[in-house]
Amino acid sequence: FDNYDETRKGRVEYRVDRTANLHAPIGKASFEPSQLLDNMAAVMSATMQAKPSAVKGAFIRSVSLASTMGPGIAVDVSQAASLRSDA
Repeated sequence: FDNYDETRKGRVEYRVDRTANLHAPIGKASFEPSQLLDNMAAVMSATMQAKPSAVKGAFIRSVSLASTMGPGIAVDVSQAASLRSDA
């Protein structure tokens, strides 16, 4: 139950695979669209803040959303990067 409590407090674990794809959950299907948007804004913000200063050019090349076993839906990178998070 420790992981459940940490998740409820806002801790989210993410992973990066061998091809540098970042995988992070932003919510559940039962969430309201505004909750999912807020969570996506927080992930995008945290990702941009973690960008190493040595990286030049586009740090995020593409964004897609998918359910656990569903197909990915492409998201406009510039719109996703412009999301603001108060978190």
